[in-house]
Amino acid sequence: MTAPDPVVAQEAIEYCYEQGWTDGLPVVPASRPLVDEFLARTSRAPEEVIGRVEQLDRECTVEQAAISAAMAGCRPEYFPVVLAAWDALMLDRAARGGGWQSTSGPSPMLVVNGPVRQELGFNSTGGVFGPGFRPNATVPRAIGLMVRNAFGIHPHVLEQATQGLPGRWQICFGENEEESPWEPLSVSAGLGDGVSAVTAMLLRTVEYVDNRHTQDHEQVLWDLADTMSRTGALIFREASYGLVLGPEHAQLLAKNGMSKQDVQAWMIEHVGRTGRDLRRAGKSAGEKHVRGASESTDGDDEFQRFLPSPRHVPVVVAGSRNAAMSMVVRVFGEWSGKAVAVEGTA
Repeated sequence: MTAPDPVVAQEAIEYCYEQGWTDGLPVVPASRPLVDEFLARTSRAPEEVIGRVEQLDRECTVEQAAISAAMAGCRPEYFPVVLAAWDALMLDRAARGGGWQSTSGPSPMLVVNGPVRQELGFNSTGGVFGPGFRPNATVPRAIGLMVRNAFGIHPHVLEQATQGLPGRWQICFGENEEESPWEPLSVSAGLGDGVSAVTAMLLRTVEYVDNRHTQDHEQVLWDLADTMSRTGALIFREASYGLVLGPEHAQLLAKNGMSKQDVQAWMIEHVGRTGRDLRRAGKSAGEKHVRGASESTDGDDEFQRFLPSPRHVPVVVAGSRNAAMSMVVRVFGEWSGKAVAVEGTA
């Protein structure tokens, strides 16, 4: 390969900035030959519409997705994963509606399962929420550029996030299937074992649970439940909180006879607060499904459960065994409960 001219490259990058096409970071200029390399990785027609925002009368096509993936820094072989991730997001009612413009500023969380994790080099162990791995970083960035450039949702214009989520557009990781004691998330979501797939949901925030000093599995469960029961992120009567368990926590729970379904059932039973706690936080009443303030002490002693069903508690295993840490992820709206297979893979 001939060494590229850095001056020409810089001029192309600056041109993309001037057009308002970037998310704040430099993008890869999407030449026609490069975009065609991406389109060659799918059987879908370039003009196929894969997403539409009705209130804005805007849509996204396969070709726009390819342009965004190229600009995000994806390799062409990542493109089927980008399309599967997008399709998985479109199963989410909030992502098809006004979720991208919410004042919460939610972020997609993409979970990759199956052989494609290793074939493309997705990180599933240490630092899964952090930087350093090209597919983990660029696949979600492609989703962000699709929302920005196809739907036209820009900050301070059509995006209404008050503060937003740190790391927005960058949450993508492989499940640590090798160290998980349970079936992969994609299998829980209806696909066969060994199928390369993406599961997606919109998140409002993430919070870590550091519990490395006990081997009592119930103490770990209580620690997770206490984090999930925090009132700050609670706005609706019902909530949806996912668990990204580190391998130590998952294996401790499994060693004590708990399946993934047992963990979900335990959380449904124990995640919540008393009416008194909710009144003190101004969230004990409200109209319809949205919480609000009330001075009434009726129901103060009643324990209110937040999680109505197992689908409101998706469980995935990721991260390394350096220390027993897990993550609570607060789902925006409700997870679809479905995974999408990656085209052209096992």
